[in-house]
Amino acid sequence: MNSPVTPAAGSSAASVRAAETPSDRLGSPVLPYTAVLFDCDGVLVDSESITQSVLRDMLEELGWSLTREECIRLFVGKALKDEWEVILRHTGVRIDDAWLAAFRERRNAALRTDLTSVPGIESALEAVRAAYGDRIAVGTGADRGKCELQLGLTGLDRYFSGRVFSGMEMPRSKPAPDVYLAAARALGIDPAGAAVIEDSAAGVRAGAAAGARVLGFSRGDVASTPAAELLAAGASEVFADMRELPALLGA
Repeated sequence: MNSPVTPAAGSSAASVRAAETPSDRLGSPVLPYTAVLFDCDGVLVDSESITQSVLRDMLEELGWSLTREECIRLFVGKALKDEWEVILRHTGVRIDDAWLAAFRERRNAALRTDLTSVPGIESALEAVRAAYGDRIAVGTGADRGKCELQLGLTGLDRYFSGRVFSGMEMPRSKPAPDVYLAAARALGIDPAGAAVIEDSAAGVRAGAAAGARVLGFSRGDVASTPAAELLAAGASEVFADMRELPALLGA
């Protein structure tokens, strides 16, 4: 596991404090990471099957029929607006802002009806927050509106006040590392000292490209990216149950 970041020579006292964790200050065993950065969809909330169902319906309306597995393989972990070329190739339709707005409206309506949090995530977040304090954040590839809606619907927003970062607001979204680099800057930590929790190959590549250690989450069901794909994308290890997470993070 990565060692906690050691401030470079000449660092100010403020920057040294920025790298500390609650366990450092209390004299408890030093934590293995300086911060924990969570993906949202599929890690915090059980949204992937809901979103992909809406997307499949709308692509079928354009003339492209996909199985659930094909839709997940092609689109999970990616910004839909960046996938216009593959949609154009299969449908002859160049999706535009109006189509994306209609997708988001239908998606959000489905989320309000059916969304739940990932089993075990609340107890995991309680333990992680107790250990890491405010050094936890969300780095999502989705639009901010969707992420904040989902966190509000499930009550998970209380863990991440002011620490939600959207790849849609960055120069590049996942699999580029921009959203995780931005989260690390905001927390005042070196991304190489952070742990990233991801459930998609694109997200794993984003975390690894940021220099973080990536823990892959795969429940082994049809909506999950297989563990082998997460490892191939750069995950250091893969776990299948959120109850395992606190121990993996030294919490």
